[in-house]
Amino acid sequence: RGVVVVTGAEVKGPCATFEELEKWNNFGMDQRHVASTAMNAESSRSHLVFSIMVEAKNKQTGAASIGKLSLVDLAGSERQSKTQAEGDRLKEAKSINMSLSALGDVISKLAAGEKHVPYRNNKLTQLLQDGLGGNAKTLMFVNISPADYNADETSTSLQYAQRVKLITNESSKQQESAEVQRLKKMIKALKGGEKVSIDDLDDQDGGDDELAAVAEDDDAWMEGPQGDLEATEEK
Repeated sequence: RGVVVVTGAEVKGPCATFEELEKWNNFGMDQRHVASTAMNAESSRSHLVFSIMVEAKNKQTGAASIGKLSLVDLAGSERQSKTQAEGDRLKEAKSINMSLSALGDVISKLAAGEKHVPYRNNKLTQLLQDGLGGNAKTLMFVNISPADYNADETSTSLQYAQRVKLITNESSKQQESAEVQRLKKMIKALKGGEKVSIDDLDDQDGGDDELAAVAEDDDAWMEGPQGDLEATEEK
């Protein structure tokens, strides 16, 4: 519930072993876009987000615990005077700086505890929304340069990380009972035009009431926010 995904993106898996997961991680790493600038021979020209959906089931109760792990490699902000970027490299640098600026605005709003957080100002902040605020735990690792020549960039990066430390989230386990999972499967079948036996609905006490509640919740999340990114309860 509330997990942000890219509309039309293909979810790979499921993965039953570490080796399978590592294969898709390597696939994601191969999509990284790098190029040479005056500051870095292999400069990242885009951000990289590798998200893993994790589902664990209790074999005795049938309850399912669901979570999402996002590994994010943010490209660093750039100054054209130092990178001497031109053409496509300069356009990439502008896009990177705009997205990092939008992320900085989101972090500032979250740290200040404000109600309105401008996630929609950039695709990056929309994509990272479920990992920054609300039910999440976030860790940030900052890479800095020891060179005096990069002192300004180092100071900016440390200030960025300091603001992140001010964000307070409350994380809790997301769990669904076996009954809720059963009802959601029925709803999915009904929406797909399949027939569901009345006997199935009456199998357990309170089934009709619970089904109605789940259906109402399902419809609400199916609407989702507008734009290319949407919230969904699909796990």
